[in-house]
Amino acid sequence: MRDISFGQYYPVNSVIHNIDARIKILVTLLFMVTVFFIVSYTAFAFMFFLLTVSILISQVPYKTVLKSIKGILVLLIFTALLNIFFTSSGNALITTKLLVITDQGINFAIKMALRFTLLVLGSSLLTLTTTPTELTDALEYLLKPLKLIKIPVHDLAIIMSIALRFIPGLVEETDKIMMAQKARGANLDSGNLFKKIKAMLPVLIPLFVSAFRRADELADALDARCYNASPTRTKLKVFKVKAGDIFVFVGFAIVMTAIMLDKYYVGSFVTAPDLNGFDVSGLDIFIYNILYRVGR
Repeated sequence: MRDISFGQYYPVNSVIHNIDARIKILVTLLFMVTVFFIVSYTAFAFMFFLLTVSILISQVPYKTVLKSIKGILVLLIFTALLNIFFTSSGNALITTKLLVITDQGINFAIKMALRFTLLVLGSSLLTLTTTPTELTDALEYLLKPLKLIKIPVHDLAIIMSIALRFIPGLVEETDKIMMAQKARGANLDSGNLFKKIKAMLPVLIPLFVSAFRRADELADALDARCYNASPTRTKLKVFKVKAGDIFVFVGFAIVMTAIMLDKYYVGSFVTAPDLNGFDVSGLDIFIYNILYRVGR
């Protein structure tokens, strides 16, 4: 459980940390949208390169960011298997009575795994370089237009902030409970899946009790400090957009435009090579043509 890094903040003074939290949230949202429009492995490689450079600039250890992948490893494997076993288009590589594995299925599985990985790494970088308070204030600012239709924007932002703050605490609490149960002779690691689920009951019950107790203590603390007694609240830190923030936003907007052109425009004027049904699209066509000419 200690390997979970989502929701944790890594305190260090870096360029990424000093970017306006509103810009970071907008860029992260654009990043997530862009990931689903990537069609070529060349674009995937470029996005991983861009993300790696961002992590290096942020001075957050790469191992800390990669820890977030462990939490979705099972989902990655499950999604990849679904794409491999239930995709019938393309050339058959393995044919049995129960299933058919095609090159297109493997292609879809790899791209889906890459998309999930980019999404998790990008969102983890946001939480690792932005404090929960900054996230709360930035979300409240970005959601201001919803106040026109009587949506309690401030309350929604506080809920998100508290949820992010609770993640590291719950992870630490779960780790303590598991070690305590193991010290009492509980076997949490062996057996089949159903035995492991049953063995987790002595962990989940005290975890829920602890979570409800923390929630009650937090509610009492908010009431004792007369939270929300005033309709208007001031901010300790006022956001100011700097030239560097605008440069980051415009730069990623250009990257997003390039990805869109790679998906919708490149394939329209460049003829894809015939690889017996295997799909080659976007910038991969250029890479294939270059490698083909070099190979000849």
